[in-house]
Amino acid sequence: MTRERPVDERLERLRSWLQPLVRTYRLRLETLRPASSDASFRRYFRVDAAAGGPAPDEATSFVAMDAPPTHEDCRPYVHVAGLLARQQVSAPAIIASDFEQGFLLLSDFGSTTYADALAQPGADVAALYADAIGALVRLQKAPLDAALPAYDEQRLRSEMQLFPDWYLARHLGKELVARERELLEATFALLIESARAQSQVLVHRDYHCRNLMVLVPRQRNPGVLDFQDAVVGPITYDLVSLLRDAYVEWPESQQLDWAARYWELARAAALPVPTRFDSFWRDLEWMGLQRTLKVLGIFSRLCYRDGKSRYLADIPLVLRHTQRVVERYGAFDSLARLLDRVHDRARQTGLTF
Repeated sequence: MTRERPVDERLERLRSWLQPLVRTYRLRLETLRPASSDASFRRYFRVDAAAGGPAPDEATSFVAMDAPPTHEDCRPYVHVAGLLARQQVSAPAIIASDFEQGFLLLSDFGSTTYADALAQPGADVAALYADAIGALVRLQKAPLDAALPAYDEQRLRSEMQLFPDWYLARHLGKELVARERELLEATFALLIESARAQSQVLVHRDYHCRNLMVLVPRQRNPGVLDFQDAVVGPITYDLVSLLRDAYVEWPESQQLDWAARYWELARAAALPVPTRFDSFWRDLEWMGLQRTLKVLGIFSRLCYRDGKSRYLADIPLVLRHTQRVVERYGAFDSLARLLDRVHDRARQTGLTF
């Protein structure tokens, strides 16, 4: 006796929503298939188009987003897509929308992410990162929008709280003593102060190799995805997300080179970066520590709460990013000791600042 597959009600509703668009865009609904998913409740489906339709740029396919309105809101996605487009940053065009049902029909950037391209032999790494850095400078030149939330103290702190709640307690099974909790709170306060002291610009929040798409021609590269959680926040946030990616690792010498190239472009574009590169680099490193503490918590939560265990494989790289910063700066000695204790290792000593 064979079990019947459960009906995917959201997918059936998406098909029904797309039906009236079939004629206009020559959609071939029989080709509707999963394109990707992300760390949220959103899902993406690709649907082919027959030749000869009025599709933008002679498109041969589109992407349909399913964002259940009980968990997601499509409006920020559409709003930020418009902000990016005005800065000549390649974001998917919004072909059709239904905010009440949580459906969008988008232009298709294809299936080659930066992560895919970087894994190929002979990848033109220099060109890919030059494009990504150039797009980031244009993104950060966007006029600040009152509709975007601020990356304020509460948001920064709640993100870092994921580290003790999910990484330490749930993933490692380690409880903190009162003194450790106090020292961790002091570290959080230091990182928040540093982040809030930086110049504030439009921040994508997940500007990394899985959210950047390789586009042809190169003038449009990269295609930028997953920007719906954009905020107004610290100017180093997106750059450190790119250079200290959770999914690809670069030598520090390469990170420094790209950071310097960004810094020069940013200054030429009159972005409010520090006038000294060493100050900029310190801001970037401290911002990166805030981010990696958050990501350690998020990856653990994705596994234990959401059943997405594949993210555990990325924790060692995020932990290496974290460890390098806490070992370099004396301000984070207490966090370095905490990490040594919870990972059951002897304290490593080295040069700190």
